[in-house]
Amino acid sequence: MSVNTQIKRITTNTLQEMKQRGEKISMLTAYDYSIAKIVDEAGIDAILVGDSASNVMAGHETTLPITLDQMIYHAASVVRAATRSLIVVDLPFGSYQGNSKEALNSAIRIMKESGAHAVKLEGGEEILESVARIITAGIPIMGHLGLTPQSIYKFGTYTVRAREEAEAAKLKKDAKLLEEAGCFAVVLEKIPAALAAEVTASLRIPTIGIGAGGACDGQVLVVHDMLGLNKGFKPRFLRQYLDLYGEINGAVKSYINDVKASDFPGEKEQY
Repeated sequence: MSVNTQIKRITTNTLQEMKQRGEKISMLTAYDYSIAKIVDEAGIDAILVGDSASNVMAGHETTLPITLDQMIYHAASVVRAATRSLIVVDLPFGSYQGNSKEALNSAIRIMKESGAHAVKLEGGEEILESVARIITAGIPIMGHLGLTPQSIYKFGTYTVRAREEAEAAKLKKDAKLLEEAGCFAVVLEKIPAALAAEVTASLRIPTIGIGAGGACDGQVLVVHDMLGLNKGFKPRFLRQYLDLYGEINGAVKSYINDVKASDFPGEKEQY
């Protein structure tokens, strides 16, 4: 199916209409102008400026170290590139947990300083006060349940969440609470496909899956993973569409060889 890229700006309402008519939502991460421009022009529905920038852009082991200022820098870079996609920005660890006033201030800074369209928060019932306060200010929120990487030290592992009945029941409850609080969508990360299907059917708002099966209303991947820029990172849920690591590595080696052999620059590449 061809993608209509001549569409006006996608909004939170567009995603909800897509769910209603059964059209799947495509989402990828982006953290810089160049990549964002490519994925936007390709016709992606939504771009997530993820706190995964902490891993793939800065080399940290977890998403925890990235700051609000750094998220705003990445988000503003993406906003300058994208003319079509809905742009959602992660509120980073420590910018919203346990303090709804700080959460609102963080969300306002992202919206004002980057020009993004929405923010994303991890968690359910425990962050409802922050969710309510941000939405009351007119800022759209995407929720995030299941594996919540900002809580990695609580979980102690990146394995699949909500296999046990108690955790599954809490996730189902949290999803309804986020919907009732006014979230426009919710990411479901690394949970059993059957549970994701049940949650998706129970909500009016769209679900975006990552490692949560095909019944979700949409899918999101980290663009560096999908393009094969991260050598050796191949979790079960990832489909790798390119081997950019190999392609770039080969190109760099060719460049090195040409320079060493005095083959570059040639006569046509000089003034």
